[in-house]
Amino acid sequence: MTTVADYLLARLREWDVEKVFGYPGDGINGLLAAWGRAGDEPRFVQSRHEEMSAFQAVGYAKFTGRVGVCAATSGPGGIHLLNGLYDAKLDHVPVVAIVGQTNRSAMGGSYQQEIDMLSLFKDVAGAYVQMVTVPEQLPNVLDRAIRVALAERAPTAVIIPADVQELEYSAPGHAFKMVPSSLGVEWPAVSPDDGAVRRAAEILNAGSKVAILAGAGARGAAAELRQVADLLGAGVAKALLGKDVLSDELPYVTGAIGLLGTRPSYEMMNDCDTLLTVGSSFPYTQFMPGLDQARAVQIDIDPKQIGMRYPYEVNLVGDAAATLRALVPLLERKADRGWRETIEANVGRWWETVAMEAMVDADPVNPMRLFHELSERLPHDAIIAADSGSAANWYARNLRFRGDVRGSLSGTLATMGPGVPYGIGAKFGHPDRPVIVFEGDGAMQMNGLAELLTVKHYWREWADPRLVVAVLHNNDLNQVTWEMRAMQGAPKFPQSQTLPDCDYAAFAASAGLHAIVVDKPDQIGPAWEAALSADRPTLLDVHVDPNVPPVPPHATFEQMKDTARSLLKGDEDRWGVIKEGVKTKVQEFLPHHGEKAPE
Repeated sequence: MTTVADYLLARLREWDVEKVFGYPGDGINGLLAAWGRAGDEPRFVQSRHEEMSAFQAVGYAKFTGRVGVCAATSGPGGIHLLNGLYDAKLDHVPVVAIVGQTNRSAMGGSYQQEIDMLSLFKDVAGAYVQMVTVPEQLPNVLDRAIRVALAERAPTAVIIPADVQELEYSAPGHAFKMVPSSLGVEWPAVSPDDGAVRRAAEILNAGSKVAILAGAGARGAAAELRQVADLLGAGVAKALLGKDVLSDELPYVTGAIGLLGTRPSYEMMNDCDTLLTVGSSFPYTQFMPGLDQARAVQIDIDPKQIGMRYPYEVNLVGDAAATLRALVPLLERKADRGWRETIEANVGRWWETVAMEAMVDADPVNPMRLFHELSERLPHDAIIAADSGSAANWYARNLRFRGDVRGSLSGTLATMGPGVPYGIGAKFGHPDRPVIVFEGDGAMQMNGLAELLTVKHYWREWADPRLVVAVLHNNDLNQVTWEMRAMQGAPKFPQSQTLPDCDYAAFAASAGLHAIVVDKPDQIGPAWEAALSADRPTLLDVHVDPNVPPVPPHATFEQMKDTARSLLKGDEDRWGVIKEGVKTKVQEFLPHHGEKAPE
């Protein structure tokens, strides 16, 4: 007999789903039994917690471009998936959640683990959520969940009661109120409107100082983006989720934009007269040109996301690469390259400043140096995941991407804890590529330590065993500490901010992983080299100084006043903060390459 659960797994295989990230429970026992009969195809990847399964599915989807699938039991299992699914929703990532439910006969009876699953998932999986109550319903519901997830770049959910999983499968028939279904979908290349393209070209040609903002939607359009930037003499700033769209080695790429951004991006947006936004819904308008400063054009494939954040004159709906290709023949090459030369000079000086700041002494290790020294050794095919917190600051500003490096984090939800599960999802999607995770010690204690056991469980299957987890060990929830100082004018509140100390290297070593403690600056380079040549996953336990300020170079006067005020209120780290802040900030004003010292 073929059960509903048997058919579900067969249908996933027909959709070329190779991995399902999940955790068992009796609400999906029918599915688990079917997995046993199916020889573990698609592969069931066991996490330590359902939230981690959802994050692993998000990481897998982000780094492969395929749909991620996660599975959990009824009640608490489904609840635990929510945070990861919200991460997918806010970052526009296709994920399908398959969730159990109590038997149909018990529903409405306040039964064990019975919750209203449809209501629970209504918001996070609002693009498509449905419960299967009879076998004939299954193929249509599953097929639609996958198609909608891919089409909307969003999470969807399929809820299957435990007794339905064990029913004999019966296909929908050629009959009234039956809904047959089919596999596959052929996606169109969404081309822009010709008239709108001409209007956009007129605006871009009229500008003399063009800035481009590229987001994750521009991934896959790198060649076209470079061509347009060259014709327009433009610089390119990158939204956080678009960090890997263009190489940071291009001299006109100004790096990240926003609170975690770079000075060249800030200066370019302040000075431009024309803005072209490609594949980004970057939310922080205050870091974009003044509302009456620049004429602007936006390109986005999703009409629901276009026209937001800025008063764009032309909103072009279309695939980024196809739309840029349509623009190219209509664009006039800027004869005056002064604007581009200014941008390139600013970018060159910025990277020199970053290098100088990274080499400032700290107690014991300057966290910027950890990222700077990897930049010099970064494999061209590496995949990088950063967790939320101060690790995201240094990832955004200090890490220099090149080659085919991919990178991501929880961009819009900015939740703590996805770093290590993202890395695991990346390894299952690309087992032949090195993966590097940057993890604050708060996120490591929240989720990362347990997921090292998942790494232990699976790493021998990966063609390239290198998964490096670099822990920024400072015993402080550092990002919030700095936000309290800069935004609240409040001193550090140790009762909420100080973390219990943990020997992360010892934990990793106990799991059979390679572990290196770094507590001196000159150990950083050799540690990266050892980790990147290791025959197994590696944890770097890096003791960093919490007093090195992750404050952007364009911090406002009000923020600096608030920080100073907070320190005067009795911050326990005030002298270390002042010392490191002054030493770091002065690097911006010291002579750089080719500059003379002030007389």
